[in-house]
Amino acid sequence: MSAFSRFTPLVSALPSTVPFVGPEAIERQRGLKVEARIGANENGFGPAPSVLAAMREQAGDIWKYNDPENFDLREALAAHLGVMAANIAIGGGIDELLGQIARMVIEPGMPVVTSLGGYPTFNFHVAGFGGRLVTVPYANDHEDLSGLLDAAKRENAPLVYFANPDNPMGSWWDADKIIAFARALPETCLLVLDEAYSETGPAGSLPSIEALIGLPNVVRTRTFSKAYGLAGARVGYAISTPGTALAFDKIRNHFGMNRLATAAALAALKDQTYLAEVVGNIRAARERIAAIARANQLSPLPSATNFVAIDAGRDGAYARAIVDGLMQHGVFIRMPGVAPLNRCVRVSVGPERDMTRFEDALPQVLRSLG
Repeated sequence: MSAFSRFTPLVSALPSTVPFVGPEAIERQRGLKVEARIGANENGFGPAPSVLAAMREQAGDIWKYNDPENFDLREALAAHLGVMAANIAIGGGIDELLGQIARMVIEPGMPVVTSLGGYPTFNFHVAGFGGRLVTVPYANDHEDLSGLLDAAKRENAPLVYFANPDNPMGSWWDADKIIAFARALPETCLLVLDEAYSETGPAGSLPSIEALIGLPNVVRTRTFSKAYGLAGARVGYAISTPGTALAFDKIRNHFGMNRLATAAALAALKDQTYLAEVVGNIRAARERIAAIARANQLSPLPSATNFVAIDAGRDGAYARAIVDGLMQHGVFIRMPGVAPLNRCVRVSVGPERDMTRFEDALPQVLRSLG
């Protein structure tokens, strides 16, 4: 298959892959229909009715570009968080923000520290800018804070990535440990603290805004994709010092935000009552998934996210067989990609119909595997 001959050497050397295979691709490849979409850490409970109403109301204005300064959303987030609008940068989900951070910091050959088996999209962006990944294994299914710190210092790394609560294991660290980690990093190392699941964790797992807002080498990334139920809208934001947040303006696509997605995010912020209801539903669904796992002699891991990692008790091949077997029943789930984490499967929360389909299909799949 021919291709243009003057791509950069870096692009020419990269594989043509994406970090995730979506359920739509699985349906196309395998001729199966997804009936329970509980594998992508989406929020199957959906956004608030008030959010959908706001989108419908403003749909007629979709011919207009979105405000390139994202003024209203930055102001609303600042008021919600108790910071200045200058502390906020807006992007098309955390994934876009991670790409911008990598572009701001990474030059070819630079070391970048992350956890072995952690969020693969971050690795994808690092590779895209020529960075050299330095990985630290998980310890007891938690990202290893001391190992990450040691690696960042040893490598003189300009960038370290850490998610709390964690994807793909659902584990978390208490706020005081995270604050100590951030303050122990060299000032020349930028910490990306990925807080995609900030709304679903237990009390005490999230550092206060005040604890880290004064550190120029900390960028906290959050999203409307998870608890707010707007994964398809692609709205994320970064919290940092004004000087660090301003750097995003130098490289971002200023007309990149979707006008209706912005309207949805503004409406979602206003409806904290619905958010509290959904967070309760997420917790209940986590308990349901854990109970289903235990009823089938599998071991659910404690989770602070909108999914549960389930230890299948064997190896990655067995976990993959469970994933593939469930897809035969129309149940889409995923699994971590790196040993020893890949002994687990990962099931996202969802409404009752999805939980029931998973509950019915799992024992059939396990019996077929023996």
